[in-house]
Amino acid sequence: MASTTMRLSATSAGAQALPRRNSLAVLLTVSARSSAKSRLRFIGRSSNLSFLRRRNSFSAVKCVSGSEARKTLHDPVAQQQAASSLSSSTPDASSIASSIKYHAEFTPLFSTHNFDLPQAFFATAQSVHDALIINWNATYDYYEKLNVKQAYYLSMEFLQGRALLNAIGNLELTGAYAEALSKLGYKLENVAFQEPDAALGNGGLGRLASCFLDSLATLNYPAWGYGLRYKYGLFKQRITKEGQEEVAEDWLEMGSPWEIVRNDVSYPVKFYGKVVSGSDGKKHWIGGEEIKAVAHDVPIPGYKTKTTINLRLWSTKAASEEFDLYAFNAGRHNEASEALANAEKICYILYPGDESIEGKTLRLKQQYTLCSASLQDIIACFERRSGANLNWEEFPEKVAVQMNDTHPTLCIPELMRILIDVKGLSWKDAWNITQRTVAYTNHTVLPEALEKWSLDLMQKLLPRHIEIIEMIDEELIGTIIAEYGTADSDLLENKLKEMRILENVELPEEFADVLVKSKETTDIPSEEPQSSEQVEEEEEEEKKKDDDNDEVEGALAEKKGTDESSIEDEKEELPVPVPEPPKLVRMANLCVVGGHAVNGVAEIHSEIVKDEVFNAFYKLWPEKFQNKTNGVTPRRWIKFCNPLLSKIITEWIGTEDWVLNTEKLAELRKFVENEDLQLQWREAKRSNKVKVAAFIREKTGYFVSPDAMFDIQVKRIHEYKRQLMNILGIVYRYKKMKEMSPVERKANFVPRVCIFGGKAFATYVQAKRIVKFITDVGETVNHDPEIGDLLKVIFVPDYNVSVAEMLIPASELSQHISTAGMEASGTSNMKFAMNGCILIGTLDGANVEIREEVGADNFFLFGAEAPEIAGLRKERAEGKFVPDPRFEEVKEFVRSGVFGSYNYDELIGSLEGNEGFGRADYFLVGKDFPSYIECQEKVDEAYRDQKKWTRMSILNTAGSYKFSSDRTIHEYAREIWNIEPAQLP
Repeated sequence: MASTTMRLSATSAGAQALPRRNSLAVLLTVSARSSAKSRLRFIGRSSNLSFLRRRNSFSAVKCVSGSEARKTLHDPVAQQQAASSLSSSTPDASSIASSIKYHAEFTPLFSTHNFDLPQAFFATAQSVHDALIINWNATYDYYEKLNVKQAYYLSMEFLQGRALLNAIGNLELTGAYAEALSKLGYKLENVAFQEPDAALGNGGLGRLASCFLDSLATLNYPAWGYGLRYKYGLFKQRITKEGQEEVAEDWLEMGSPWEIVRNDVSYPVKFYGKVVSGSDGKKHWIGGEEIKAVAHDVPIPGYKTKTTINLRLWSTKAASEEFDLYAFNAGRHNEASEALANAEKICYILYPGDESIEGKTLRLKQQYTLCSASLQDIIACFERRSGANLNWEEFPEKVAVQMNDTHPTLCIPELMRILIDVKGLSWKDAWNITQRTVAYTNHTVLPEALEKWSLDLMQKLLPRHIEIIEMIDEELIGTIIAEYGTADSDLLENKLKEMRILENVELPEEFADVLVKSKETTDIPSEEPQSSEQVEEEEEEEKKKDDDNDEVEGALAEKKGTDESSIEDEKEELPVPVPEPPKLVRMANLCVVGGHAVNGVAEIHSEIVKDEVFNAFYKLWPEKFQNKTNGVTPRRWIKFCNPLLSKIITEWIGTEDWVLNTEKLAELRKFVENEDLQLQWREAKRSNKVKVAAFIREKTGYFVSPDAMFDIQVKRIHEYKRQLMNILGIVYRYKKMKEMSPVERKANFVPRVCIFGGKAFATYVQAKRIVKFITDVGETVNHDPEIGDLLKVIFVPDYNVSVAEMLIPASELSQHISTAGMEASGTSNMKFAMNGCILIGTLDGANVEIREEVGADNFFLFGAEAPEIAGLRKERAEGKFVPDPRFEEVKEFVRSGVFGSYNYDELIGSLEGNEGFGRADYFLVGKDFPSYIECQEKVDEAYRDQKKWTRMSILNTAGSYKFSSDRTIHEYAREIWNIEPAQLP
């Protein structure tokens, strides 16, 4: 091994700094004297890699192409990594520099004339990728050998962020790569900044999924992630004078150095067609449109472990024969390529607008593609590992499928379809297997997020699946009737209406008869004998009816002479027929029925799920319902994104074990009063603020002072998250400042930089109005010379993971101010707390548990609580709500035109009135506003005492240990998936 290391080092002994725009030829000349000889040595030493060639041919994530095999042979880092899997050695800076140069020469994605930062990034990433592949293949060879039970996490979003720093950090090669790039004339930080964020998600749902993958790999759990490879992401956000503008993401424009396209791993996915019964008695789904889902694999390395798991992303395409050459040559070019375009657009963007039927169809196609391709892949793996001992009853003992929200719900009917129609199982066996395999994570209590699909659309697009869903619905109806009986017809009818999977769909005939008989039984009159008084009352009632009938007949006689025109008028007054409600498939109900576990993502959220969202199901199957409070990975969200704070934590705790065992963060409490720690803590925070101030200047053109408090709210723009309340609070603050003298302003207000970030969905008009309002307020406030550095309002465009990694370490106050009971959990609140940021918020989502852990004195609490919300909305509807004068004052100030000529009547109007769509302040901004601004006054007061503030900050980090995704994943593995760690020997 030693001689190998010496040869690798000799290969790059001549490495030296390079000019930023030097020719690649100069780069390669640096080691020209030894490169040819050393490459021969690498080939000669290929016996060290012989174990790679001995791998089983069925390895699921095998690097199958010949070019990749040759690349592994020649690349110095790959060779040293392969050898190090048999020893404890790791690549050094010299061999890494040589590997980067190798990729610049032999696997370039750019012209060879320059070796600028983008080229340096790709060559560096490919070098790291080679190192990952060694562990990646070893991981899955080991899983194949053990035939372990494996978890499969299906999510429409994986918000990965940049991968380079995370990968080399987990491989413990950050220092070596920094040194290697320094030899080549670059800083690691500058190279890493060239990487675009993978545009595979939007908010907390996708970021949580990515944190889970990191924890699964770090904890050595056998698992895969499955998602879609969106070519254009959600959108790239630009901020103009008109507000938010959306343009397509370009993250794949130069290709991705992390993924491997598995052209040999593809599955057919069918749409439309019809279902027929064959002579064998089986159902056959025939005809229709068929596309191919192609696998793209991304390695996910664990921290301080060889385990490297896989994120498999599906792209979509049509078979070549679908291209109509005849139509093309006839000049009908669009027609010729229609099938290809229809297939490819499935993976164009995340969450295509669904206002149109075309948009709805595309979204449903996306969801089915994810489910169908992933399940076909999972089943192929199960069959391969089972070999000759295939037993479908063992499928749930080897496979755990987790549906991240309702988007992958079609896993349930799709697994049933494959097991029954393709594998030949009975309905009973297939249903038993499906229920034991699948589990569901609920992420929302918002009605619009509990997906419902048009029955007609689904019947047209997925006819076989609707048949299966109808049968599941029938089984559910039978269960409900068995549970509640037929004695109380009203109760039974209500339960069926609440719990059925199919909404506004008539009961199957056999059950309809049961309900009718139940009603008839309930309506049978009493047979008890009547008293004389009752007889007299009935006679009086009959006499009155006769009198009434006489009056009606007389009135009709008088109307006989009316002319035809009056009859026509009477016809026109007939009531308009009420349209039938749409027939829908309730995906969340299907998830609950079809899975063996349902979990919420914070304690308060899980209670709401049980008590409100799925209460009837909870009463029927209480054992299904669990809580799994979310978490975030401490690797990305403290260690890598905040190295200054990480160093301080390690020095004071005395170990770096906290990165894997976050419980050790609690030891900071012992030193919270230490002035040296407090000084270091403040210095680290200010250094991070200086970086953010430079970033803000670059992105927005505004100068901000790093000595002001950094007050941050960054998340998806939505009315329930109440960015509107935040900006109205800022407007109130600005108005009060303007009413004071300079001396009074300085005495009453702490300088603040109020930072917003987040995307409003392209068709969410009210959210886009909020973005426009924030930027208009910023334009006015930031140019007001009287205010100066006392107040700045910044909207950071195109908020993503990389921006979060910069803002969060610099944050001092973070706003998590959703209407109580409406945020399932939140994960950004956890990241902020980990980085010593103090939260202002309501008792909503994970805020409740964060406050418990960090201490009530270290959390700024305001607002109504979840049990009060329904009553407050009722009070509003009854016209009993009296708005606070300060709230009325701030609305009038906005309407005065001080923030420009834009008409904000629709936005402000949503906070007014007592009823109506888009009115009546559904999210209770007006109700919580007084409490909010009073709480903000307490924030100012606390910030003036920097010693107290620093103490609060340290205690937030110390109390955040519970919110590691490692803890969450251990709970899922133990209580839902029933999987065990499988650490490579």
